[in-house]
Amino acid sequence: MDKLFEGRRKNYMEIGQIYFWTATINKWQKLLEKEVFKKIILSSLEHLSKLKKLDVFAFVIMPNHIHTIWRTNELNGKETVQGSFLKYTAHEFKKLLNQDELRNYFTAAINKNYEFWQRDSLAIHLYSPAVAYQKLAYLHHNPCTEHWQLAVNPEDYLYSSASFYEKNELRYPFLKDLRLEF
Repeated sequence: MDKLFEGRRKNYMEIGQIYFWTATINKWQKLLEKEVFKKIILSSLEHLSKLKKLDVFAFVIMPNHIHTIWRTNELNGKETVQGSFLKYTAHEFKKLLNQDELRNYFTAAINKNYEFWQRDSLAIHLYSPAVAYQKLAYLHHNPCTEHWQLAVNPEDYLYSSASFYEKNELRYPFLKDLRLEF
């Protein structure tokens, strides 16, 4: 492990470095099953990419979590890009849920009433091509696992970057090619 990263939280990301990043919906609830919530995720990724705050190399949106491979390029104002992403998506989720649904995300925190994302998302530094490609394969195959069975082939799952890598399809214009980084 790099000495640079020792002692830091598992969600710490160094600006300019590429990471595999996972964020999970609070209590593993399947909030992201509905397309409208997936579109919020995609909209945020696109927006932050257009602002050049973030380079997105891969992603998959699962029913209760997301995986990305990305690089943050600079802070978004005073906050981290991942912090902006989580905050924006949470605000948008809240707008779409009724009071009964919101109860599932209630928290007694001092600074907020609802918590949509679990604390301490996971960031893994992709320090070599071998590690990066292993995480890329894992991310893309996630919808095809026995547990999820969301697609037969990774490239068939709509809410993923797999078709970009497998079929050279550019469904999501914000994507950058990880293969060009190593």
